Amino acid sequence: MAKKEEKELTIEEKLHALYELQAVDSKIDELRILAGELPQEVKDMSDEVEGLKTRLKNIENEIKECETQISDHRVRIENANAAISRYKEQQDNVRNNREYDNLSKEIEYQQLDIELSQKKIKNYTADLEARQADKSKTISEIEEKTVDLNQKKSDLDSIMEETKAETESLMVRSAELEQDIDERLLAAFKRIRKNAHNGLAVVKIQRDSCGGCHSKIPAQRQLDIRQRKKIIVCEFCGRILVDSDME
Repeated sequence: MAKKEEKELTIEEKLHALYELQAVDSKIDELRILAGELPQEVKDMSDEVEGLKTRLKNIENEIKECETQISDHRVRIENANAAISRYKEQQDNVRNNREYDNLSKEIEYQQLDIELSQKKIKNYTADLEARQADKSKTISEIEEKTVDLNQKKSDLDSIMEETKAETESLMVRSAELEQDIDERLLAAFKRIRKNAHNGLAVVKIQRDSCGGCHSKIPAQRQLDIRQRKKIIVCEFCGRILVDSDME
């Protein structure tokens, strides 16, 4: 936007312009903060839901692994029982004690293998039940978080829609006010705003103190501020000071 034809403002008019510009810019800050918190909350909740979905996928893979192990060990038990039956039949037809003893050892080995598989099945079954409980819990968490996330998204959409027109209107007003302030003073205002943690470059005197940093202001300096004959800044924080009646 091009600068309007410059006109010399009185110090009081400059202070009024700066004070109103501060009020408008502070309102814009408030709207941005309001809209700025929700997007981060939505992002955090979206990441949390995605994390839960990844966890659910891992749990489902663990459940499949448990089921596979249980199935494999049941097959192993069936094979071991079949082998034991064969070895017992062979014992009926052995030619000497050595062959009988060897078959007995094979039967014993298969029986130990059955016991080991049964123990493995018991352990994997316990793991499976725990994983299934985790799966149910995680699914519930995903459903709850998704409801909250959708609500946050809805709130964000509503706020963005509600504040869009107001923000745009305030930004137009801010640009108009900037046109009435000389460039050097405007640059100082913006520099102070940028360095102030709360964005306040123009503050009122409150209880004989700076409204920004709350440092005590001498009585004579307060009198100078009330007279509005020169622009005075706080010697501690650098903010532009105006009297409490400035509106």
